[in-house]
Amino acid sequence: MPHPAPDRAEVAVVGAGPAGLAAAVTAADAGLDVLLIDAADAPGGQYYRAPAPGLGATRPEALHHGWDTFTALTARLDRHRATGRVRHLTGHHVWAVTRTGEDWTLHALTGPDGGEGAAPRARRLVLATGAVERQLPFPGWTLPGVVGAAGAQAMLKSGLVLPGRRVVVAGSGPLLQAVALSLARAGARVPALVEAAGYGAYARAPRVLAANPDRLAEGARHRAGLARHGVRMLTRRAVTAVQGTERVEGITVSRIDRAWRPVPGTGRRIDCDALAVGHGLVPHLDLALGLGCATRTGTDGSAALEVDEQLRTTVPGVWAAGETGGVGGVRLALAEGESAALSVIADVRGGRARPRAGALRRSRRRMRGFAALMGAVHRPGPGWTGWLAPDTEVCRCEEVTAGTVRTAVAELGAGDGRTAKLLTRAGMGWCQGHTCGFAVRALAAPDGEAPPDRRPLACPVPLATLARAARSEDV
Repeated sequence: MPHPAPDRAEVAVVGAGPAGLAAAVTAADAGLDVLLIDAADAPGGQYYRAPAPGLGATRPEALHHGWDTFTALTARLDRHRATGRVRHLTGHHVWAVTRTGEDWTLHALTGPDGGEGAAPRARRLVLATGAVERQLPFPGWTLPGVVGAAGAQAMLKSGLVLPGRRVVVAGSGPLLQAVALSLARAGARVPALVEAAGYGAYARAPRVLAANPDRLAEGARHRAGLARHGVRMLTRRAVTAVQGTERVEGITVSRIDRAWRPVPGTGRRIDCDALAVGHGLVPHLDLALGLGCATRTGTDGSAALEVDEQLRTTVPGVWAAGETGGVGGVRLALAEGESAALSVIADVRGGRARPRAGALRRSRRRMRGFAALMGAVHRPGPGWTGWLAPDTEVCRCEEVTAGTVRTAVAELGAGDGRTAKLLTRAGMGWCQGHTCGFAVRALAAPDGEAPPDRRPLACPVPLATLARAARSEDV
């Protein structure tokens, strides 16, 4: 088989997190020429984020689960990079993918200021773009000392720093337990873990739990660890306000009903100097939506890609793996990355799927069942908007308040997130709605989740880069 040109590969994998790594090395193991492209400077994604080399960390594995799996994957990646079988492009932020004949062209920003560009091509495409944290605003959430739960974990993993000395962890979802335990082990005082849902809801699906004993064991280990560190578990409660002048000094925790409406008179203050808050993760779909891939609404209320048993999307020549198909954790991401690669291999070779593909599909179904249960248990209730005061900023980038969005709905006819954005600028800032999008859509269309916006650009792009791309082809 002839070796492809330097700017072309048989398969391109976008994202070097767990799913992307598994896909890239599996495809390379089978002899395919692979392009692995990622915005980060090192593989691992958000889950396997490692301390910067200059920090001199001697035991990065202490901050991770499954570090042996990651080191095995990176060892395989290094071997394939040495032979040229995998070309790993770091620091490349893909902002669009277009069709060029039978190939996909990946338009990427490079360089220290994002002002340079690259446009490698590949015959087949695997999207492993991961997820972003879902935030639900509340009074005081813009105060210094309030960070995302996943952000707090990233600070610890990559910078070896804590967001504060006395940190409350709040929101909803299993990630909170891992974050609270990591912070406590690193020396922070975690007075409480505030969970909006109730863990008892898991017991309503005994078959799903029985099929996933590893998740039960993991939960038990987390609960035991939190108890050893004196972390109180407060369920069916939410942070409804933050107190402080120049930074966080305390929070108000209120009991909420099953619709997540605050129960009047139940607010209690907890003193702290930092708050790590997040309500789960949602798939990062900008590239896939730009390609026209179909989505479905997951049990957690967020959009996820529609894929078949072989992880093929509805666009021919495009596969997806990991959180893009719905958030389900690292084990599922690893299995789907390998499964997607095996499907690509069969497509390239024109042969039948390898024997391991069947076992991976069965494992994937089992883990997807637990992911669906997890999404349903921790799905935000519609009453959470009752936390918001009229002057609560919903879009921090553009300083758009909840009252402004509600006025656009009541007086200007905004009935969806896109119209609300056009009328208020909510979502037009640097984050491009990744932080505020869920909240804006909930305020604009409270009776139903609107489909996600399809964007021509997956991130802010300099005009000079667009001009160069336009000269080479129509994007």
